[in-house]
Amino acid sequence: MNFESLKIIPQYLFPQHGVSKLLGRLADKPLGKTTEQIISKFATHYKVNMDEAENPDLKSYKTFNQFFTRALKPGVREICDDEHLASPVDGAVSQSGRIRQSYLIQAKNHDYTSVELLGGDRELAEKFDDGCFATIYLSPKDYHRIHMPIDGKLIGMKHIPGKLFSVNPVTARNVPRLFARNERAVCLFQTDLGLMAMIAVGATVVGSIETVWHGTVTPPSVKKVTNFHYKDDKAISLKKGEEMGRFKLGSTVILMFQKGSLSFNQKMKPETLLQYGEAIAHIS
Repeated sequence: MNFESLKIIPQYLFPQHGVSKLLGRLADKPLGKTTEQIISKFATHYKVNMDEAENPDLKSYKTFNQFFTRALKPGVREICDDEHLASPVDGAVSQSGRIRQSYLIQAKNHDYTSVELLGGDRELAEKFDDGCFATIYLSPKDYHRIHMPIDGKLIGMKHIPGKLFSVNPVTARNVPRLFARNERAVCLFQTDLGLMAMIAVGATVVGSIETVWHGTVTPPSVKKVTNFHYKDDKAISLKKGEEMGRFKLGSTVILMFQKGSLSFNQKMKPETLLQYGEAIAHIS
């Protein structure tokens, strides 16, 4: 057993959901000077770039989550042209590539299947066979809103219960099937490229995953997969670059596309830093 494996043992032992729920509630509470001090220390420790924030005044945020889900200044990110797919988030590339016989790469020597990731829905998973995927990790310093990489019409969402392991690179290298084990929200969009799945993966101390159409998706934590369908008067269309959701405390976004729809560019190599809106793939 290597040193990295030893470092993640505590994640198996402590009550992941209980701790995450408690810290999530505290992050939503206005605690006066205590909140101010926590935000200040967090911003300093993680070198958060507040020059890009619509509100750069750390002392003005009443709760930690108000600070964590802060908006960017208008125009601080440029959305790429229609011939390219836009990064949905600020973050670092974890992995990208082809979905081969339903397998996605998590890290070196670790794979998982699209069937597992999509909550056991084999029929849905088969739609992405031989397609492509990209996994992007959001670190604590990053902007934590999620945006549309392309125009899309929302057709469905799944809340899939699960664990709440950390999703940092060390954990990804050492916890088998990490993204298929953690709690997650799978958002399905019909696009000009065919079906797109955008998966927001929960993690340790993630207070919640939210979408602009539903609000809080997780918590609450339940034991069964919950499906939501959006048709007719419930149909929702979002434009490229529009906000579609956010994390309260960081995590990971996974994109899945059907076969032949696009090809990722050279930026999509592990550990490459991305900003939301920049081109990450050429649309076929």
